Amino acid sequence: MDRRSFIKNAGTMGVGAAATVALAAPAIAQTTPKISWRCTSSFPKSLDTIFGAAQTMANYVKAATDGNFDIQVFAGGEIVPALKAVDAVTDGTVEMCHTASYYFWGKDPTYAIGTGIPFGLNARQNNAWFYYGGGNDLMNEFYGTQGLHALPCGNTGVQMGGWFRKDINTVADLQGLKMRIGGFAGNILTKLGVVPQTIAGGDIYPALEKGTIDATEWVGPYDDEKLGFFKVAKNYYYPGFWEGGSALHAMFSKAKFEELPASYKAILTSACAAANGDMLASYDHKNPAALKRLAAAGAQLKPFSPEILDACYAAAIATYAEITAANPGFKKIYDNQLEFKKDAYLWAQFSEYTYDTFMMTQQRNGKL
Repeated sequence: MDRRSFIKNAGTMGVGAAATVALAAPAIAQTTPKISWRCTSSFPKSLDTIFGAAQTMANYVKAATDGNFDIQVFAGGEIVPALKAVDAVTDGTVEMCHTASYYFWGKDPTYAIGTGIPFGLNARQNNAWFYYGGGNDLMNEFYGTQGLHALPCGNTGVQMGGWFRKDINTVADLQGLKMRIGGFAGNILTKLGVVPQTIAGGDIYPALEKGTIDATEWVGPYDDEKLGFFKVAKNYYYPGFWEGGSALHAMFSKAKFEELPASYKAILTSACAAANGDMLASYDHKNPAALKRLAAAGAQLKPFSPEILDACYAAAIATYAEITAANPGFKKIYDNQLEFKKDAYLWAQFSEYTYDTFMMTQQRNGKL
């Protein structure tokens, strides 16, 4: 081929290649469109770990889409009050929220299972149930009836039992106790005389300080220290049997989620899973040091008595029986999780429990 023919043919190929690029560009643009969402959180920015899970998720999504899918995260109260997060999604104020599903149990008790119910699963078991035991599918079957789609996006691990102005040794000590307690657990504790109060995280300290409430639970040492509860209530009880492994969720408008390109759905799902694991690891890292600081500041660590735990367990089981008899949707998910829980705790007796108990014994004997 002479030089003139080569240039002519090259030019022709160049036109064809350019046309191919021109035809491909719109297709690429369609799969990576510019999308901006707003996410309202149920938590204040000061609680960097629990609030931060939503920001971690948003950062992963933005990075994976080269900035084309941008989710702005707003603290509770910036757009809507913290406990109105789900309403803001369903009424179209925002595209998504980051919250604890059990805050909305008053709409339907089934919401509570999404976070965790008293004497339910621990964090590892919760994740196993969500990802492999059918939990995600079952919860989204329910959330879909509410106009929502949700994904686990954080877990606190087992929580502490809360801060009390006075000693709580017997069931009688619970009578008339005004306690800020989140979600479904308050409904159960009313059977034992507790007067539950629903108060957003940022408003708890002044209520405890003024004596509006007698006790409060929140999360665990790291977050509790930040909110300063030890300054006004010294008795720090454990464990938080109502939150054995509380899951936080990213909740999306079902319609908005379904409009996303498949690639964005996959990225968002992966980002939520990453944030889910990150939050739990962060708490496991931060809580031990915070617990030491709280003890040094005068917090009195006290276990709930067997009498209280047994009475609360019985009240929980009675409550579940009442709800499952009246709410088929709750029953379907509760029964599934219950069967999973039986096997999970059977395995735990041979695995984590045995190993952890031995290691804790070594620590108490000064060998660790």
